[in-house]
Amino acid sequence: MSYKIIVDSCGELTEEMKASSHFETASLQIEVAGQRIVDDETFDQAEFLKLVSASPECPKSSCPSPERYMEGYRCEEERVYAVTLSAELSGSYNSAVLGRDLYREEYGEKDIYVFNSRSASVGETLIAMKIQECEEKGMSFREVIDIVEAYIQEQDTYFVLETLDILRKNGRLTGVKAVVATVLNIKPVMGATDAGTICQLGQARGIKKALVKLVDEVIKKLENSKEKVLAISHCNCRERAEYVRDMLKERAQFKDVVILDTAGISSMYAADGGVIVVV
Repeated sequence: MSYKIIVDSCGELTEEMKASSHFETASLQIEVAGQRIVDDETFDQAEFLKLVSASPECPKSSCPSPERYMEGYRCEEERVYAVTLSAELSGSYNSAVLGRDLYREEYGEKDIYVFNSRSASVGETLIAMKIQECEEKGMSFREVIDIVEAYIQEQDTYFVLETLDILRKNGRLTGVKAVVATVLNIKPVMGATDAGTICQLGQARGIKKALVKLVDEVIKKLENSKEKVLAISHCNCRERAEYVRDMLKERAQFKDVVILDTAGISSMYAADGGVIVVV
């Protein structure tokens, strides 16, 4: 059976995924400093970070339209999967579902399934990779859905950012009670709940101690690490990503390790210096 996997642009694609005909990106858009930036292969992270730094206004994002997803579903492939960032953080999931409904009204029934990642960034990447793995094993459409949904439930997301301002100003920290004293250089260690909302797991003074704390949090919950892929994304700070990777590899063995630079939407929310870990 032929298949296609559509990943909204909050999820980074590896070079192998970009080269594969099975993957497609549904681009979100960013507004900053009076400019509208499409989060696609033309995205320039360095230029974007300069714009954000110079702008007094907080950047904002908009999700792909239902029509964009509908066009993605209109293809020769018999099965189509969409992977979106957490439905609690964006309208991308609802847009993908509505796009599926519009497609069926217009063109009839087709095997289309939308996965709510309950994560973001490399969390979406790992889910897309899992879908491909299941498809390449020749599983039925229903088997792929069941296995990948179970995988999403087991997945854990962690991150440390230099600043939470963009998340806060865009209303993505609803329910996070702790107020971090930035004047004291306190860096929170954040995570995703099972529902896909953001929570605070701990904090430390300074980015380096916060990354150590992040690793502690990962190890605390980690099970069956030899069967899992460790994925790390970073916004303009590969050395930090490698530092986290090395600390984790000292304490656990993984099936594989993937390190990716954040794309547009992830760069917007992670901000310069942010590190995201999903396993």
